[in-house]
Amino acid sequence: MLIDSHCHLEYKGLVEDQQAVLERARAAGVKGFLNISTRQNEWDKVVATAEREPDVWASVGIHPHEADAHADLGEEALRAATAHPKVIAIGETGLDYYYDKSDRNVQKDLFRMHIGIARETGLPLIIHTRDAEEDTADILASEMEKGAFPALIHCFTASTEFGQKVLDLGLTISISGIVTFKNAKELQEIATIIPQDRLLVETDSPFLAPVPHRGRPCEPAFVRNTAEFVAELRGEDLETLAEYTTRNFEKLFRKAVPEGAAT
Repeated sequence: MLIDSHCHLEYKGLVEDQQAVLERARAAGVKGFLNISTRQNEWDKVVATAEREPDVWASVGIHPHEADAHADLGEEALRAATAHPKVIAIGETGLDYYYDKSDRNVQKDLFRMHIGIARETGLPLIIHTRDAEEDTADILASEMEKGAFPALIHCFTASTEFGQKVLDLGLTISISGIVTFKNAKELQEIATIIPQDRLLVETDSPFLAPVPHRGRPCEPAFVRNTAEFVAELRGEDLETLAEYTTRNFEKLFRKAVPEGAAT
């Protein structure tokens, strides 16, 4: 049984037929879904879905694209939102210099604010980084010196050097359907060297549908295709990869595991 560690169930392409989307994923062997928010006005929606569906959890956070619109968010709003029992993560947050949709300094300030709340609450930080490897690594390193916090790089597409830096800092790496693309040779190589206890799989649906589903909206069910591809790259069977990536998810996102349950 797999877990889709990053999906956007409230986005166009999924939300119109959300129940059927979830049922197709369950039929494909997906037993859990982390529904990600990217702006404050999504928080209630992702939480409502998590309240309705026992196998869905929620994150609260501000995507770097949305930083300018949330420059005055304030720590208390994010802190309060993390108190909900189905909110198990903070993010996605981080830095995106590819599109530069928000001021870089505002992105950095909000990124650090999210890190502070992650450190305070113990909830894992879900990090988006694109064309911002140096600043992302520098912020993570400097913030780790202030006190450790759990975190992962979602939809990893960065360099091998950056991957090693974040692994050395104790982070987890999540692989999306991009790994199945023909031009993703470096990512495919990275996927073979991530330690077993640091690897997750995700869809980032409705984006980035893996082969053989290119050209259509991605669904959480397709995490199986990504997992099969990564397992083959690593010389493992799907069942083995599913077992340890699920174990990694439950270890990282401890709030997802019922109190007293074995992990």
